[in-house]
Amino acid sequence: MNYHFQAHRQVRKNLLHMLQTTPHDQLMTIPDGFNNNIYWNIAHTVATQQLLHYYLSGNPFRIDKYWIDTYKKGTLPNLNVQESEIEDLEFLLTETSRILMTDYDADFFSDYTPYTTSFGMDLKSIQDAIIFNNMHESLHYGYAMAQKRALLVEGFN
Repeated sequence: MNYHFQAHRQVRKNLLHMLQTTPHDQLMTIPDGFNNNIYWNIAHTVATQQLLHYYLSGNPFRIDKYWIDTYKKGTLPNLNVQESEIEDLEFLLTETSRILMTDYDADFFSDYTPYTTSFGMDLKSIQDAIIFNNMHESLHYGYAMAQKRALLVEGFN
């Protein structure tokens, strides 16, 4: 699993870099043709990771339930995000990745409830969930990159 954890850390570094280098107004703007924004895509990865790994293994979330309720699948973007929440998300991107590896090594995920994702993937173990989560986070990183390009076309600097 070392390779998959390395991939997870890299995706999270990419998301963190985008979060830290994108101006606040761009993070919050929903570009034409999209139904969410860059910030929602990044926060959604943290919420989904908690659901796929912790909820489906019967363990408590490692983050405040606010993040799950606000950014899980089916939610709409919050357009009034304060700087303090952005800073919290920066911390969570790194910390939840670190904690996942620690919990995995401690055999924290001994039980896992099988789940079929909306993508059509059957998750039968924590290992499946970790691998799928990397794909999911990469997908949302791609959406965020596309949104950033769309905003530049729309005239944002």
